[in-house]
Amino acid sequence: MELNNTIIAVDFDNTLCYSDWPNLGAPNLPLIKYLQREKSAGSKIILWTCRAGKPLEDAVRWCKYYGLFFDAINDNLPEIVELYGNNSRKITCDIYIDDRNMKLEELVGVS
Repeated sequence: MELNNTIIAVDFDNTLCYSDWPNLGAPNLPLIKYLQREKSAGSKIILWTCRAGKPLEDAVRWCKYYGLFFDAINDNLPEIVELYGNNSRKITCDIYIDDRNMKLEELVGVS
């Protein structure tokens, strides 16, 4: 099996939504529009968040309200599980989008 689509994993709190957990907040509209364009172009989108239970349900409902739909939520894509024969705890993706992201240059002090 060959995967031809970009897989993007995106966090919710302070990434898609400017929130004060477990509350919801204002949308990050530029990011939402970017993800909608990527999905229309064939990318797969995974919601990758620490939320669970009702806070997760609220977040998914919030995303749907803003027109953002996911191919997986806190899980690998079915085609990834099939490809590797198991469902690793690590999400397989090409791009992680998270408010706590740090560039390697910032981490190790290299420019």
